[in-house]
Amino acid sequence: MKVAVVILNWNGKELLQKFLPSVVAFSKEATIYVADNASTDNSVKYVSENFPTVKIIQNCINGGYAKGYNDALKTLSEDIFVLLNSDVEVTANWLQPIVSQFESNSLIVAAQPKILDFKNKAYFEYAGAAGGFVDKYAYPYCRGRIFNTLEKDNGQFNDTTTIFWASGACLFVRSAAFWNAGGLDEDYFAHQEEIDLCWRLNSKGGKVVYIGASKVYHVGGATLDAVNPKKTFYNFRNSLLNLLKNVKGTEVIFTILVRFILDGVAGIQFLLKGQPKHCIAIVKAHFSFYGLLPKFIKKRREYASNFKYFETKSIVYQYFIKNRRNFEKH
Repeated sequence: MKVAVVILNWNGKELLQKFLPSVVAFSKEATIYVADNASTDNSVKYVSENFPTVKIIQNCINGGYAKGYNDALKTLSEDIFVLLNSDVEVTANWLQPIVSQFESNSLIVAAQPKILDFKNKAYFEYAGAAGGFVDKYAYPYCRGRIFNTLEKDNGQFNDTTTIFWASGACLFVRSAAFWNAGGLDEDYFAHQEEIDLCWRLNSKGGKVVYIGASKVYHVGGATLDAVNPKKTFYNFRNSLLNLLKNVKGTEVIFTILVRFILDGVAGIQFLLKGQPKHCIAIVKAHFSFYGLLPKFIKKRREYASNFKYFETKSIVYQYFIKNRRNFEKH
């Protein structure tokens, strides 16, 4: 199978300098692309001058993660797309275990490797860890990471197993399945669009898997307390969009109302911690959600399904009330 490793870039010369060499060194069986989102630094020039085997895709605007990848992938013909963040260090033989799974099982439509923390390599990384899930209220969590608790990698997740969503930091997806599901939803702009994509892939009967034999290191991974309020905005808004778009039936109304209450509690916590900007981000997220209601009600007519998307009803309850901080306890 032909493989395209596609790195989305926006003014990321320093990241490319640091991490692109590992991708080039350990991805001989793939074609590597840098998809540039209209950068204003000289990162494109840097890549073309220093990595002649890497192909450049020049997007016209910075449309964020979703539009950036959609625009770039439209130009490619490979069988498997690997959407790789520019702050990921890959390791030897990172591609082969996952590509082999795609080749041996036609039901597999998306996958991710083990994602460890570049800054603390003994621990799982926040954005993906050992594969993702959501609870009934669309709060995401991972094997190896629940809210701000990161587990140490002791080999407990060296398996290959079915998951609900694969991390956008290093997302393998069949090109045919990607387009059949409608690609990434550009209304998300950034954050949790991979959850929405995997939701649709699952609903269509595809299988999303985690493959622990493949390993990468990701820088990203700041906890919610430390991130930019803009990220808080997208995470809270896009979780609500995931519910509205993908959950069929009238029960989604009650589910969203409960989520509103839980988001309100989160906002109060931010205020008590002296982080009013994050509280304001949640309020803005809800108003943005209201503004997108008409558009997403139309989308739910096309995409909503009865697919059982959650195993744990409330990860909030399990984590904060039952004090179950590790995935293996769930």
